[in-house]
Amino acid sequence: MSKKEPQSNGEQAPNVPATAGSALSEAGDSRRRFIGRAAAGAAGAAAVGFPMISVAQSPIVIKMQGAWGAKDIFNEFAQEYVTRVNDMAGGRLRIDYLVAGSVVKPFEVMDAVNKGVIDAGHHVPVYWYGKSKVASLFGSGPINGCNAEQTLAWIYRGGGYELYQELLKKLELNVVGFFCMPMPTQPLGWFKKPVASADDMKGLKYRTVGLAADVMQEMGLRVTQLPGGEIVPAMERGVIEAFEFNNPTSDRRFGAQDVAKNYMMGSYHQAMEFFEIVFNRKLYDSLAPDLQAILRYAAEAASSANTWTAYDNYSKDLQELISAGVKVSRTPASIFDEQLKAWDTVNKRLSDEDPFFKKVVESQRAWSKRVAYYHFFNEADYKKGYEHIHGPLGF
Repeated sequence: MSKKEPQSNGEQAPNVPATAGSALSEAGDSRRRFIGRAAAGAAGAAAVGFPMISVAQSPIVIKMQGAWGAKDIFNEFAQEYVTRVNDMAGGRLRIDYLVAGSVVKPFEVMDAVNKGVIDAGHHVPVYWYGKSKVASLFGSGPINGCNAEQTLAWIYRGGGYELYQELLKKLELNVVGFFCMPMPTQPLGWFKKPVASADDMKGLKYRTVGLAADVMQEMGLRVTQLPGGEIVPAMERGVIEAFEFNNPTSDRRFGAQDVAKNYMMGSYHQAMEFFEIVFNRKLYDSLAPDLQAILRYAAEAASSANTWTAYDNYSKDLQELISAGVKVSRTPASIFDEQLKAWDTVNKRLSDEDPFFKKVVESQRAWSKRVAYYHFFNEADYKKGYEHIHGPLGF
């Protein structure tokens, strides 16, 4: 689907600033020297009767679709990645971003990229875990001893990326993927009626996705897996009576507060999630090495930008929800305990069924044993510091 887009001579590519930094300037100087030499040769040719033809460079255009509804802040996170790629590519490459449903449905992004229906996608691995439950371990799994930041470090420094590539190969997925943004802990979610214990959750018709669905089913909930844009209509129709999605900003924007008033913060169901950015492998392999590097390292840059944007927006929207009359509470410890028990059961069952699932879990646990050990010994008591300055949190 990628294509060359016509561009008039001297026209600047969209989304590329006039000054792109010293590195790009040096690259531009190098290109200009090359073009100068080529022009000299062309002049010689013109002298013997061949006309000079000016051919303007055109950017490689990559069509990327997200898995997020039009109002979701996740599109802004995707755009932060896209902007960084476009700014660094110096007019040679441009990503055009499309919201969910523009070409395919949210859960179809991976298949579409694999088949070349779209060039690239911005989503989470849990959206294609129907192909293999191992996929959910790469960013949407229950607790492994680490938080999201430490699990993202496992992917890039602890052998996780190699295991991810092994999974793609096993499933014959013709994609190249990168990960970004260690997400803050996801809330347990929204409930029409208050929940005080794990017993209160049994039998609830609840929306979640991925391995979280297995955990919640083990706890006695009736789980439906839906993309974010379908949640509120499902609540209105009574298809579900409780749900989680991801964060206060996304939830507020799609109107969670209009269909439920009880919002419970904190959970193990998806305790360390991050975005997956995928490209069709044939397209990626056709790019020059420096453009491949831009696609790869822009994910690292976006990881920081996304995190900053998230903390700013999530915190403000949580206060807005409270001001609007939503009852926000901390998830009871008893529910955390039941989630751990349920995950132990699910993990054993899936590890017994699939040696590769077990291999990935064991890799994560070996990493967390060392990395989280350091973290907990070294981490300051930030809650105590907060309460010293602002007063008791009340939980």
